[in-house]
Amino acid sequence: MSTVSSIFQVILLIFAVVMSFNLIIFVHELGHFLAAKWRGLQIDRFQIWFGTPIWKKTIGGVQYGLGWIPAGGFVALPQMAPMEALEGGEKPAKPLPNITPLDKIIVAFAGPLFSMLLALLAGVAVWGVGKPKDFIPSQVIGEVVEGSPAETAGIRAGDKIVAINGKPVNGFAGSLDSITEGIILSKGKQIEFMVERPGETKPLKLVSEFKTAKTQWFQRPGLRQVGIGPEIDHIELGSIIKGSPAEKAGFKDGDHLVSMNGQKFTDDAAAVAFIKQTGAQPIEFEITREGKTLKLTATPQVPESPAGKGPMLGLGFYGAPYQNQGIIHPGPIAQVTDSLRMMWTTITSVVAPDSSIGVGHLSGPVGIAKMQYALLQMEDGWRRILAFMVLFNVNLAVLNMMPFPVLDGGHITLAILEKIFGRPVKAKPLEILQTVCALALISLMLFVTSKDIGDGFGHGDTREPIVFPAN
Repeated sequence: MSTVSSIFQVILLIFAVVMSFNLIIFVHELGHFLAAKWRGLQIDRFQIWFGTPIWKKTIGGVQYGLGWIPAGGFVALPQMAPMEALEGGEKPAKPLPNITPLDKIIVAFAGPLFSMLLALLAGVAVWGVGKPKDFIPSQVIGEVVEGSPAETAGIRAGDKIVAINGKPVNGFAGSLDSITEGIILSKGKQIEFMVERPGETKPLKLVSEFKTAKTQWFQRPGLRQVGIGPEIDHIELGSIIKGSPAEKAGFKDGDHLVSMNGQKFTDDAAAVAFIKQTGAQPIEFEITREGKTLKLTATPQVPESPAGKGPMLGLGFYGAPYQNQGIIHPGPIAQVTDSLRMMWTTITSVVAPDSSIGVGHLSGPVGIAKMQYALLQMEDGWRRILAFMVLFNVNLAVLNMMPFPVLDGGHITLAILEKIFGRPVKAKPLEILQTVCALALISLMLFVTSKDIGDGFGHGDTREPIVFPAN
């Protein structure tokens, strides 16, 4: 019965993702549709998704349909621009009346406007119900990886990072102003850290190199990192292997480590090193579970497989830097403003020649769907999806306002040029230009989608399972 429930839950999650994605597309295209109705334009088709319709119905002279390629949608308006080659329609049998540049601008702008209005509506909902604040507030370094660029630069555990490349930081991760994001989004060949160190009267300026994780050609490039971790709130225990000394001793996922043999730890890596140094000797643990303090004793054992392993407990140690920030209620304008800032940061990072962020880090429909699916599975998933709706609709509005043919901003640009020169751009050259730009956009979408799919491969755990003696 549990398997059936799990399958049903997955189906519901996928359905929720598809419906939310379709809602976003529908509202954007509805803006174009209603504006075209208002300005008296001829409307041939209103279709969600591209490609040959898998469902269609004609009502009042307008063909409504659902395409088979789940990426976007369109309203076919032959008086706006010649789009038959892209949308699959037929050229009108007789010339249609010309419309004014103002009509074109209003109809083109209505889509991004409706997307922004949906973002504000979702922002109002988030304002009311709230959203989780995922944030690591500490700016103190708890771990510096041995041999890392940070260690080479002289950064130490206990240092407090106050600025990166001259820009003040706030927290370790979870916002554009945090340390992690500052490293990832940094530009240039080096990263300058301003740190406060106990015993020093003035902040220290330390310059570090960076490295990026190696990935396969079909995956996204790695992001910048220097090898530091935040000061942790506590060490959480979990990933207990069946039949292991940890399971036999009574450990449970979610236990918090207080001490081992009376020694306290503020670094999960140091706790693991202590286990290795102890060997096969008994270890007395003090832990907390659901607010109660418990004492457990476990003795590391050499597993039967894989061969060559030393004594182990079969227990995972995880630093827990996130503190419970609770549910916050930001205003809708603040949410939209933050989304616009994130959008601007992304675009400028992609185009900057000295940034490690590139086109390959963008997400297509598959990546967006995977992100929504992951959000729904998290605690307060429905709140997270509402917050994501704000970000996604702002992104959709901004991207569509870019002045490229086939995008809404391109239609507005062409209408402005028509007003300036007193005549529309010739149909044939415009159709060729739109086809070229459409092919470029489709190629870009296929490229980022290949990364969305590629990131799902190559991360599996291919290690041999750990098996402990039965006794």
